[in-house]
Amino acid sequence: MIAHRKAAIAGQDGLVRAVGAWHVRGMTLTIRPALSSDVEALSILKLTAFRQTFIDGFAVPYPPADLAQFEQESYGVDRVAAELADPTHATWVAQDADGALLAYAHVGPCKLPHPDASADQGELYQLYALNAAQGQGMGGALMRVAMDWLAAAMPGPVWLGVWSGNDRAQAIYGRAGFTKVGEYGFRVGSWTDHEYIFCRDGTDQSL
Repeated sequence: MIAHRKAAIAGQDGLVRAVGAWHVRGMTLTIRPALSSDVEALSILKLTAFRQTFIDGFAVPYPPADLAQFEQESYGVDRVAAELADPTHATWVAQDADGALLAYAHVGPCKLPHPDASADQGELYQLYALNAAQGQGMGGALMRVAMDWLAAAMPGPVWLGVWSGNDRAQAIYGRAGFTKVGEYGFRVGSWTDHEYIFCRDGTDQSL
């Protein structure tokens, strides 16, 4: 739903992606591709970031049974492992010097219901940072590496879906060159989130 560095390394599929480390408030932070060994920690990160954003933050009143099923299907270990093993997907994580995962970005083929969108185009599926890790530049770094990868792997427009009530995320995406082009309903069991569809021209190099 929300919805997310100049030393180059080979990524999961052989494409070169930019990563690196920087120092913030006495901490060393690193952006790197997610590995199969990250599955459990990444699953926890995804679930925690989702809950901090939509349950603790926006207090969206999802029906408990629907929420539990959605969380398992979207952020469970099996789902995360399948995403990491899929060569059409790519995930990066931001970690601290102790190896704790603080933020992540996940991209792949576009699945959004828009007449101009297609599976050969890229989508930014998720870009999240834990509350305690926000304001340290990880979101921007993850966004840049994700856009670089999509430009090489799936040249053309980049899409994303963002909850209509998340004004902060919409502003961030707007500054990154995305514009609102549509709306749709995102189902969480019997609950439907009102989502906006954003798109960024594939020639945009504003990051």
